[in-house]
Amino acid sequence: MSDDSRDILAYVDQALEARKPVGYQRDFLDAYHPNRTWYLPESVRRTFHEMGRTANADAPAGTYSRAILNRLLIDLSWASSHLEGNTYSRLDTRELIEHGRAARGKAAIETQMILNRKAAIELLVESIGNAGFNRCTLMNLHSALAENLLPNPADEGRIRQHAVEIGKSVYRPLSTPQQIEDALDTMLDKANRIGDPFEQSFFVMVHLPYLQPFAGIDKRRSRLAANLPLFRANLCPLTFLDVPEQAYSRAILGVYEMTRVELLRDLYVWAYERSTQEYLAIRQELAEPDPLRLAWRDLIKRTIREIVTQAQLDPLSHIEGSVAQHVPEHEQPKVKALITEELRRLHEGVLARYGLRPSEYAAWKVVHGH
Repeated sequence: MSDDSRDILAYVDQALEARKPVGYQRDFLDAYHPNRTWYLPESVRRTFHEMGRTANADAPAGTYSRAILNRLLIDLSWASSHLEGNTYSRLDTRELIEHGRAARGKAAIETQMILNRKAAIELLVESIGNAGFNRCTLMNLHSALAENLLPNPADEGRIRQHAVEIGKSVYRPLSTPQQIEDALDTMLDKANRIGDPFEQSFFVMVHLPYLQPFAGIDKRRSRLAANLPLFRANLCPLTFLDVPEQAYSRAILGVYEMTRVELLRDLYVWAYERSTQEYLAIRQELAEPDPLRLAWRDLIKRTIREIVTQAQLDPLSHIEGSVAQHVPEHEQPKVKALITEELRRLHEGVLARYGLRPSEYAAWKVVHGH
């Protein structure tokens, strides 16, 4: 930690009554000028680009995150949930995500939290071409992360219309809807004008939870949104593996109560170094994506979805018809085999990939005995 970070720690580690109550400081946001103000020094950004570079650097946006999606779902869902006090182990998380098996003895809210993160990560990775720092993306991320977790379901995916309090903090976010919306629009405009993906990532990780534009879930959404620039640039993700819950909480308090980023920056630097070390082995082991599966991925997913949601269809006949209609004749046998294999391997842990609900899959299995 830097000396500045130690100063922040000395303040936030005081008892609540010793810290001065403070509200949202709009000057903190207004003082940031994209591509002139830098939270991450140039040397840090240069090092990050070297550390995070992947073999997919020049590929279309999101190629790397899709290639490592299965591992990413487990690592990011588990590590980010852990920062919110979730007691699922990494193995429990893997069982839930890959096989749909909830861990015994865990509260339903913990299971829901991890399933929501899985859905939000899939949403971000699968829609990488359209996702961005805009209201639509943030609202849908919040909706996915907040499903079945908020006291009022009407708050899911909506800009906050009421005051909120931050536990164990003297910070009070904005409570006037118009002020929240104005600050959100300014924050998004600045985020979109930042050229460097790491600076953009860290800016969002600072200002999104500080503003608290939604009813809860803002810290976990900011950690996911901070990966969007990295996904788009085919850089290694920031998974927060091994980041202690208390270290993250204290760093965020430094932003909330002091509008200072040094402690969170030190944590971000450490966390990204840890993430890239973890993914070095994956970069070595990753198989090259099947070009045919990549080329026809939308057709494969659409066909699987149609088969499951329309249980009266004969699966093999529908696959054959779909392939015959859309795929050149010389590629049809291989694409048909791909879809058939995809259908054969369908299970609860991959339903979101096809936009399917567990109830739709269960109803289809009743008809077809799958």
